Amino acid sequence: MATACRFAAPLGLATLPRGRVPAGVVVAVAQCAGSKVSRGVAVRATSGGEGVTEDVPEIVKAAQDAWDKVEDKYAVATIGVAAIVALWTAAGALKAIEKLPLLPGVLEIVGIGYTGWFTYRNLVFQPDREALISKVKSTYEEITGSSS
Repeated sequence: MATACRFAAPLGLATLPRGRVPAGVVVAVAQCAGSKVSRGVAVRATSGGEGVTEDVPEIVKAAQDAWDKVEDKYAVATIGVAAIVALWTAAGALKAIEKLPLLPGVLEIVGIGYTGWFTYRNLVFQPDREALISKVKSTYEEITGSSS
């Protein structure tokens, strides 16, 4: 019959196992159900080499490379925080609007209508699509200051 054990955090109050504890070993104390005796368990965390393979996803490597190329990290971090705050504020506003009885349905109809109008005006015919693409590219170049 297996007994459930409760692990206590090593706060310096737990008794150490007998003998000397080598460096890099974390000691945890387990109190098993039905037992009045605490048992010390030693766990060693190793770093590198011993059967551990570290596979970093490609997206993490790309993000690290992009972050290393950034010259003004403070400005990028500030813009990121501002974007998160803006999203949080927008989500709060949408939740407040959603609680109103008639407004969500009206806004949904307006959104569907605008989507249909935008599609007809800019995406249905080829000259309109090309004009939209050139407008997006010119705006991108204006914002970034580069041509690509």
